[in-house]
Amino acid sequence: MALKKTSETVLISNSVTELLPNTFESNEISLHLSPLDREVFVVTMVNIDPDAPDAIVGTSTVVDCSISVTARTTVGSIGNSNVLASGRTQIVCNAAMTPDGGIPFSREDPLTADPNTGYVGIIATDNFHINIEGTGNGNVKAARVRVYGYRAKLDAAGYAALVQSELLS
Repeated sequence: MALKKTSETVLISNSVTELLPNTFESNEISLHLSPLDREVFVVTMVNIDPDAPDAIVGTSTVVDCSISVTARTTVGSIGNSNVLASGRTQIVCNAAMTPDGGIPFSREDPLTADPNTGYVGIIATDNFHINIEGTGNGNVKAARVRVYGYRAKLDAAGYAALVQSELLS
């Protein structure tokens, strides 16, 4: 798969907000790629900034978000082939905890490019999606993302295989 870089690093920032608390929401971001030129977007780094979950006495709360190369009906995780990166913030509570709160945790996977490949992933279709869904929250949650990457051209065989793979994921 021969990649030919055609731009400098591009930063794409956007966000997604739940319409109602604890409901899945997705925001489609267009990359304006040229399929005639076999143009792809090579993702080199991502930042995901989800809202903190609500601190509710005796309740574990979560905010999950992801960046996917195709539309999803759930947030998913990096265990799904069409998810480039995912993030989670959560507050874990159990009956033994004091009423003033729980234990907060954050997770974001992956942040930067794999040193062996030089990229997190390659987007061959014209868009990507930012996904969010909370669990156990009383308020609407949002997530902000920044995607770093560059435009490139791909050889015909690699481009056809990548587009097919994305569309089937």
